[in-house]
Amino acid sequence: MNTMITRRFSEADTEAVVSLWKACGLVVPWNNPHLDIQRKMTERPELFLVGEIDGVVMSSIMGGYEGHRGWINYMAVAPEWQKQHYGQQLVKTIEEKLLALGCPKINLQVRSTNKPVIAFYESAGFSIDQAVSMGKRIIPD
Repeated sequence: MNTMITRRFSEADTEAVVSLWKACGLVVPWNNPHLDIQRKMTERPELFLVGEIDGVVMSSIMGGYEGHRGWINYMAVAPEWQKQHYGQQLVKTIEEKLLALGCPKINLQVRSTNKPVIAFYESAGFSIDQAVSMGKRIIPD
């Protein structure tokens, strides 16, 4: 297995990360990935990480914490690098960073139809909460 270097996202990574998200099916019409990155860079940018192998960005994870719950968003590993434990490394790294901030629980959202990703998170110790996820868009992208 090649060694993945995990580091903080830099604005120079933007196009590589957006391409990664598209390759992993994370970009949807109602979320502009460039705006999502801009917004993230204003709020705890130290929790936005990329993984690279041989200088090529091949994974990402966007963590968040507002003092009550931590969040994982945009966790992606390029298809050719999946199923090699890089995703588990990213999740562990963000868990450690959130724990250092005093975060008691991490939440994330996965489309209910995405069974492989649900299985991935279950293997990482996550479980389905008996809660309904609700949202309301207040700024259209």
